[in-house]
Amino acid sequence: MRFTAKVQTFFLMLAASVLLSGCGWFSGMFAKTEDPQKMAVEGLYRRAKDELNSGNYAAAIKLYETLESRYPYGVQSQQAILDTAYAQYKLGERTQAIAAADRFIKLYPNHENVDYAYYIKGLSNFIEDLGLLSFFATQDLSERDQKSAREAYTTFKTLTEKFPQSRYHADSLLRLRYLVNALSQNEAHVARYYFNRGAYQAAINRAQSCITNFPNTPANEEALRIMVQSYRAMGNTQLAGDAERIYKATYAQAASSERPWWKFW
Repeated sequence: MRFTAKVQTFFLMLAASVLLSGCGWFSGMFAKTEDPQKMAVEGLYRRAKDELNSGNYAAAIKLYETLESRYPYGVQSQQAILDTAYAQYKLGERTQAIAAADRFIKLYPNHENVDYAYYIKGLSNFIEDLGLLSFFATQDLSERDQKSAREAYTTFKTLTEKFPQSRYHADSLLRLRYLVNALSQNEAHVARYYFNRGAYQAAINRAQSCITNFPNTPANEEALRIMVQSYRAMGNTQLAGDAERIYKATYAQAASSERPWWKFW
């Protein structure tokens, strides 16, 4: 059977396509098996990025570490630090992620992507269980460590102030609002914890901390109530009266003007 010129051309193009795709497949397989210690910086970075995008975070971290050790200078090495921080965050290795972000901030404070380093650091310190439900945990409230939450607050605050045009600005603001309310609520809960155990001065100190460090938050109302009750329990009527006057001036009028929940008219 004889083929026309058009048919022959079609089969030639098809064969060429198969050969080219086969070459790509073989080159991909070769890249996967090639020793990272012998790869050029561009290929090594591409391979690490592929692992990162595929969710193979542990493999990506190892490749980024190899890249940094072999090529400590250059654009790829800088980006490798940021990618490593992200991969460690995704793996739940928060301490390592924070260390990587801090290292980038220290080495490249004026880098165009330094806002991302702050963002990853903030995320790594961010604790989402600071609300009311966290207080049902068995750990003693007075022993709860809020260091990470405060670190997250400081980091997100820095990001929003230094980089108002950052793509992470809006999300950081939302997290800041959450952290302020959550930290304030924690202070008020700890103050109540101390009051219930008769540690009135400790209760006053934590209530004052709530009001001073986190003003205009909903937990301030509870903090003022605790101060009034604690001063009364200590027999200090003057300070109790002062705190009560502030409470009434701030909250009592608003509370009395609110319609009870059970009234529909």
